Amino acid sequence: MGNSLPGAVELPDGIKVRGRGLGRPWPDGPSPDFGLYLGGAKLRRKHDHKMDWERAWIRWPDFLLPTDWADARRRIVDLHERAARGEGVEVACYGGVGRTGTVLSCLATLSGLSADEAVAWARANHDKRSVETPWQRRWVGWFARQA
Repeated sequence: MGNSLPGAVELPDGIKVRGRGLGRPWPDGPSPDFGLYLGGAKLRRKHDHKMDWERAWIRWPDFLLPTDWADARRRIVDLHERAARGEGVEVACYGGVGRTGTVLSCLATLSGLSADEAVAWARANHDKRSVETPWQRRWVGWFARQA
């Protein structure tokens, strides 16, 4: 166990989380202790059987928002808490950009940034296209206001 997955980014509070795309080559190095995956039944059927670590899925259609906002928020907060305890954690959707960047932005709000600062942080530290849609950006704001 450790907080050092290859490719992990360091959130403003020092916690490390790896964001990646399930449709991209799998990273070298150790498997995560826990993964949070964003997508529908098709993505889960294609990738879930490859994972031998603890994981959770949020039903989250590409370019859209989670289908259950409260459940998604609980799972994102849990991911942050696991990382804070030193678990190696990752978050991933198919491409690793929009939904993954949205969750990384939400994690950055848990680190103390405002929603706008968090989106800018994800774009600077993960992918310049993070948080791909206006509604994903608004959802980061909703997430930050729930604290």
